[in-house]
Amino acid sequence: MAPDRSVDIESVFRDSSRQVFATLVRLLGDFDLAEDVMQEAFAAALDRWPRDGIPEQPVAWLVSTGRFKAIDRLRRDVRLKAKSESLARRIEEIATANATKQQQAVEDDRLRLIFTCCHPAIDTNIQVPLTLREVCGLTTEEIASAFLTSTQTMAQRLVRGKANIRDAKIPIAMPQQEDLAERLDGVLAVIYLIFNEGYSASSGDSLTRVELTQEAIRLCRLLLELAPDAEVMGLLALMLLHESRREARTNEAGEIILLEDQDRTLWDQQLIGEGSELIERSLATRRFGAYTLQAAISAVHAEASLPEQTDWGQIVALYDLLKRIASSPVVELNRAVAIAMRDGPAAGLEIIDAILSRGELTGYALAHAARGELLRRLDRIDEAREAIEAAMELTNQRSERRFLASKLEMLSAE
Repeated sequence: MAPDRSVDIESVFRDSSRQVFATLVRLLGDFDLAEDVMQEAFAAALDRWPRDGIPEQPVAWLVSTGRFKAIDRLRRDVRLKAKSESLARRIEEIATANATKQQQAVEDDRLRLIFTCCHPAIDTNIQVPLTLREVCGLTTEEIASAFLTSTQTMAQRLVRGKANIRDAKIPIAMPQQEDLAERLDGVLAVIYLIFNEGYSASSGDSLTRVELTQEAIRLCRLLLELAPDAEVMGLLALMLLHESRREARTNEAGEIILLEDQDRTLWDQQLIGEGSELIERSLATRRFGAYTLQAAISAVHAEASLPEQTDWGQIVALYDLLKRIASSPVVELNRAVAIAMRDGPAAGLEIIDAILSRGELTGYALAHAARGELLRRLDRIDEAREAIEAAMELTNQRSERRFLASKLEMLSAE
């Protein structure tokens, strides 16, 4: 039986489609055209690779095929004839210039596209969602979930973002060194959201999406080479420390294992060591911010060989500092959980109830799940059940739903 090449192509699509897209956007200067011809290039691969074999450089093959598809399409479009000739000339010029381009240059296109989407001319409320959609390929539903908003609202933002780039003629290019700093916050936010979607997927069967966590780490390493800023170090440290626990976070069936129940011998000590070193470097600059503080909190967990050895006092102190420089309802929620671990569930519950009473995080499943757990520890079983049921209503992630269902079963048995 002939090998199933569609599986190989699927793997290339999963791992490289956004890389191909980023390069096509740079070549064509048109997001929608790049998306269309990328799909056509993969369709061509599905037709030819099973017969001819996978090329030695599949990404370069897909980019080249997409480029020629774009040229064909533009030439066929009579209404845009003048534009097509201009674009086609531009494509040919760039194709010639890039004929000997190294693979690293292709990879840099994704970081280049992130900086484009985070251009100051684009509304800050649109920069991050646009990047997640165009650079990372997240669906509009996934992005809407990450921003706790509706799919329709997010779709409108994405359309406005692409129109901004087109109308303002924003170049698909890396900023000059002197302009890096003002673009850095948006780029870091994007990379962290990419990581978060991979670390705790907003929907689907699997809790994690490894390709996203690894891509976020790769991009941050690349960014650190360009901009050795304290917060770039902090974000990279934070992601490495979280990633170090990936193997321990789920069992063989894909079910969630809470931090306190994880087999800590599975934690990746190499990643923990690298993350801890980056934190020290960031702290030494005395210009650190929220990412470094979050990484420091994660490092405190990593230092505890057993859950009962966790220094919750230090974690609360770090959250106090984080709340002062980057307050948000989610930071308050996490601080409330840390206080509950230090001072008892009633203290944490009081803070969570105050957050919810302000109308904040009412649509955030983890807030209700945390509240349900603290109510359970206070032996307020009926209220705990209501809170867990509320959390289940708010999550589309199937492993989270199974985890919450198991919690409800436990409550029924108590």
